[in-house]
Amino acid sequence: MKLTPAKVAASMGLGIFTLLILLPIAWVLVNSLKTGYEIVGHPWSLPASPQWVNFKNAWQEAGIGPAFLNSLVVTLGTLVILLPAGSMAAYVLARYPFPGRNLIFGTFLGGMMFPNFLIIVPLFFLMLSLRLFDTRSGLILVYVAYSLSFTVFVMTGFFQNLPNELGEAAMIDGCGHAGTFWKVMLPLARPGLIVVGIFNAIGLWNEYSLAFVLMPTKENWTLPIGIANVTMTEQYQSDWGALFAGLVIVMLPVLVVYWIFRDRIHETMLAGAVKG
Repeated sequence: MKLTPAKVAASMGLGIFTLLILLPIAWVLVNSLKTGYEIVGHPWSLPASPQWVNFKNAWQEAGIGPAFLNSLVVTLGTLVILLPAGSMAAYVLARYPFPGRNLIFGTFLGGMMFPNFLIIVPLFFLMLSLRLFDTRSGLILVYVAYSLSFTVFVMTGFFQNLPNELGEAAMIDGCGHAGTFWKVMLPLARPGLIVVGIFNAIGLWNEYSLAFVLMPTKENWTLPIGIANVTMTEQYQSDWGALFAGLVIVMLPVLVVYWIFRDRIHETMLAGAVKG
């Protein structure tokens, strides 16, 4: 392949961009294995001896462990409800013409542009009246409503690109509307379902404002609140190693999920670009 100045410049730009992404991650990983003295005195050096105790301190003493489990339960619980509900709504909006369809779809789009801070006060009193305040089940329901607009928006595009002949053939073979959706259309839309699930999971994993208002009890804190608390407490105790270890615990699940599904994400993005 012949190299041109444009290709060389593009490769250099991509290389610089990659370094800007990887270097901060590597710096956090290295500092998570150092003592507080090494972090402050020699922030760019390698650890003299890996301090794996930092992760134990972050998990147990700093309270990252319970917050991690709470975030895991809330995120998985939200996805279990969100993905089927959002897919069913998107399928109806994409495949069945009916009066008011565009209005409903526009309402979902409007929900993506509605800022969180405008609903926090009424949501606070609503959760109190429903006796769901400071409960993981209540936060799961809030997250489902919070993420439904994006899910419907993305999945509607996937269902619109599926050929009508497949659904018609399934109906001729005896499938009802529900059977056609579950047995034919939803499996075909699996790439979109995976991408939507990953993006929602990352967003919910890092969500702070709603959880901060609706989960005041320490035992129910999610990971972003736990990390914020560690940031406030550990800096006064000079336990910087535990703080960096906590950051690694936050990043690691996201990186692992992306690494597992990276090929699927890239294929879906390219498919969307070709169809567009």
